[in-house]
Amino acid sequence: MFGYLSASPRLLTEEELSRYKAAYCGLCRALKERYGQLSRLTLNYDMTFLVLLLNSLYEPEEISGNNACIAHPVEKRSWWKSEYTDYAADMNIALSYLKCRDDWKDDRKLLSLSEAKLLEKAYCAVKEKYPRQCQAMESSIRSLSEIEKENVEDPDAASSTFGALLGEVFIYRDDIWHDMLYNTGCGLGRFIYLLDAVIDLERDAASGAYNPFKMYCGKPDNEQRFRDILKIFLGDAVSSFNMLPLVQDVSILNNILCIGLWSQFENKYHPLTKEQIREMRKTAAEGKK
Repeated sequence: MFGYLSASPRLLTEEELSRYKAAYCGLCRALKERYGQLSRLTLNYDMTFLVLLLNSLYEPEEISGNNACIAHPVEKRSWWKSEYTDYAADMNIALSYLKCRDDWKDDRKLLSLSEAKLLEKAYCAVKEKYPRQCQAMESSIRSLSEIEKENVEDPDAASSTFGALLGEVFIYRDDIWHDMLYNTGCGLGRFIYLLDAVIDLERDAASGAYNPFKMYCGKPDNEQRFRDILKIFLGDAVSSFNMLPLVQDVSILNNILCIGLWSQFENKYHPLTKEQIREMRKTAAEGKK
């Protein structure tokens, strides 16, 4: 259920894409500084969205640089980071650890067990610093496990549980933005959980794995059915997001919410041809002149 909160690069300007990549590199750098080289293997674009969101809301001081790294030893990469980059790195570690532990518990994957053991010390440090977030994550994952074990067919039960998890992660401090950040994260969490179910529907039906949409497998009009359901939850997230006084990087954030989040859904039902991709890039470039 991770990896969906990413931008559509072809619809970003060069400046926006550079800023977006630098935020990702800054998060990677924060992981390495705080938890060592191996922690970089947990990196994904989901928490980059959180970095951009909190940075735009609170407008902290940023530090930046241009360095080579273990992943790019020859070509230097630009990066920037702030205190919210460090927070996102901590949440990235917590989510990765709990996912590995849950995968081991459910599927007895030895690789997941090994990864969990490697992340355990780091997770304990994060939990000591952010007990509210980590306790909410643990509680939500336990509830999800029970829902899946009981094969609950109501999509709202599981998606609401995952929404609560992400909602707590989005709250950095208890201030006037608390409710709007929670509702943004909660709506996105519900959307992401159900999108993941849509993407994996046929595979889960074949393997017998839990999927709240299994009742719809093989039925006609699934594309429109699922699109309508997903729009409701994304609409809730975007409604709260639009209440936040965001200026910096808001175009990148809107790209992620309105285009990037739908990319895997669209690719499932309408894979783009190379010609269509070229035309979209051309249109986007002309529109931003």
